[in-house]
Amino acid sequence: MTDSTGVKEIFVSHFISKNIFMSEININNLVADIVQESCELKNKYTDEVNALVNYACIFSQSDDEFCELKKYAEQIGRVVEKTPSGPLYQINPINTVSGPLKLLKIRQPDITKPERGDADFTVGDYHIFKDKYLSQNNFKLIARPDFEMIELMVSDFSVRTYFSHLPLDEQFGLK
Repeated sequence: MTDSTGVKEIFVSHFISKNIFMSEININNLVADIVQESCELKNKYTDEVNALVNYACIFSQSDDEFCELKKYAEQIGRVVEKTPSGPLYQINPINTVSGPLKLLKIRQPDITKPERGDADFTVGDYHIFKDKYLSQNNFKLIARPDFEMIELMVSDFSVRTYFSHLPLDEQFGLK
C-alpha cells in the first residue's frame, strides 16, 4: 500500500521504528519475534518441537541501538554477567511461543552476526540430540570452557538457534 507521496507504508513504518526510542513493549515484542523465528528454525530441522526457550539474544545493528536496548533491558531486569560481547540480564519473564524467557543478552554490533538474534532451547536429552543432529548440514558444535552448544544456522532465517549443555538457565540457577 502507498500513501499520496508514493512511499510504501511498510518503508515508512520500518524507518520510523528504526528511529524512535525502544519501549518496553517494543523490546518484549522484538524478543518474542526472535524466539518465534528461532523456534520455527528449530522445528523445521529437528524433532524437538516441545523444547523450551531458556535464553535469547538481540544482535544490535548499531552502537546507538546497543545503547538503547541496554537501557530498556535494565528496566525489565538486572545484569547477571558482563561479557566482552555485551551484558546478560535476568529479566522479568517474557511470554514466548516456547515458554517464559528469563535470560536476555544484548549483543554489541558484530559484522559476523548480521541476523536479528538467537534463542537457546533446552532439549530432552542433549547427548542423544548431539549424536542425532551434529553430523547433519547446518549444525555445528561450539565448545566453551564450561559448556558446549550446538548451533543451527540457515541463511533463509534472520536468527540463529542454539542447544546448550548445560542450558544457561541451569548455569545461572534459574531453573
